[in-house]
Amino acid sequence: MAFEGLSDRLQEVFRKLRGKGKISEDDVKLAMREVRLALLEADVNYKVVKTFVATVSERAVGHEVLQSVTPGQQVIKIVNDEMTRLMGETENKLLMASKPPTVFIVVGLQGAGKTTTVAKLAKKLLKQGRRPLLVACDVYRPAAIKQLQVLGEQVGVPVFSMGSANPVDIAPQSLEFARDNNRDVVIIDTAGRLHINEELMDELKNIKKLVNPQEILLVVDAMTGQDAVNVAEAFNKDIGLTGVVLTKLDGDTRGGAALSVKAVTGCPIKMVGMGEKLDALETFHPERMASRILGMGDILTLVEKAQDNFDQNQAREMERKIRQQEFTLEDFLQQMQQVRSMGPLEDLLGMIPGMGKHMKGMKGEIDEKELARLEAIIKSMTGEERRNPTIMNGSRKKRVARGSGTKVQEVNRLLKQFEDARKLMKQFTEMGAKKGKRPGIPNMRLPF
Repeated sequence: MAFEGLSDRLQEVFRKLRGKGKISEDDVKLAMREVRLALLEADVNYKVVKTFVATVSERAVGHEVLQSVTPGQQVIKIVNDEMTRLMGETENKLLMASKPPTVFIVVGLQGAGKTTTVAKLAKKLLKQGRRPLLVACDVYRPAAIKQLQVLGEQVGVPVFSMGSANPVDIAPQSLEFARDNNRDVVIIDTAGRLHINEELMDELKNIKKLVNPQEILLVVDAMTGQDAVNVAEAFNKDIGLTGVVLTKLDGDTRGGAALSVKAVTGCPIKMVGMGEKLDALETFHPERMASRILGMGDILTLVEKAQDNFDQNQAREMERKIRQQEFTLEDFLQQMQQVRSMGPLEDLLGMIPGMGKHMKGMKGEIDEKELARLEAIIKSMTGEERRNPTIMNGSRKKRVARGSGTKVQEVNRLLKQFEDARKLMKQFTEMGAKKGKRPGIPNMRLPF
């Protein structure tokens, strides 16, 4: 998980500060020394670290902090504010043309995930009611055009291609195609290189001159650390970037690129890739990222994920079933699938305030494979068995275990835990009915 090492180090520093009733200048200096080391180990640019620590230290030794009733909390607030400022303060939305089509040029080196990001961006725009068009201008990499066409088909967006023609000719003609076919956003997938060279930059400059883009987005791999920042600096100097997209931020990355790129290049991070799925592209919110790094959660992103994945009518119907004790294994399967569609459970739990510091101790309990096994067990049941688990006798359990590749004991455990959960729901609703209140959903331990 991104920033895990940095987050752990910073939370330990602040835990020590919170434990003090009053703090001195020496306490602040010691804490800032540890913060400096944590940031450097996270591969944050050393000049950025120097400026960041100096600014935080200056604010932290002020009268209002040292004399505060909760000085530790004040220092954390200062670090949060400065970290947010470092990454751009507020989200930077994609610029749209006043008269369509809007043009985005997506650039980057090979291996950063540029073509996949192009498809993810198209899918995101499609959800927003836009009508995107993908343009295949990477005519050098073998199968690059085919890859874009396959991805375009998967997200339901057309791809404009002229085979191995000159990309400088392809780009302007794609705009004509977009106007003729009522496409309001043109996303140009340009050629990448293994390294930056003059030939690549000249081609990009010519494309830029001909299509007059609203956005030139650089895709960089967050796992490359400071190399990502160096690449961004070089691209920005030669062609002028409007924003950066960081990919693989869900991986085991130290996070230095996210904390450095805006300060070093002046280019805001506009989007981040949080997984391999084609819907795993998120708008970058500096204040939310700072909050997650400092272990304070990210409720707003969690709510947005829930809104994207949960249907309101289904939620109301589920609540009705719980109140009337009609909750079945079919309903549980549906709920589990919706939760899993929001992303890895570990990431979701990390967005809940206060959960970050408990994550290490919970890692053994957060087993994604266990969820897959439970899903396989329920899917191996007949519709009647899911609606009425009481009919599950020995032979039925053996059949389900064989069908799901599990053991009869695992089937028994699921059925028992599910029955316990239903009893708890019933007790809770009866208790709510006696008090004359509309019952909610209890904090129960469901069978996973």
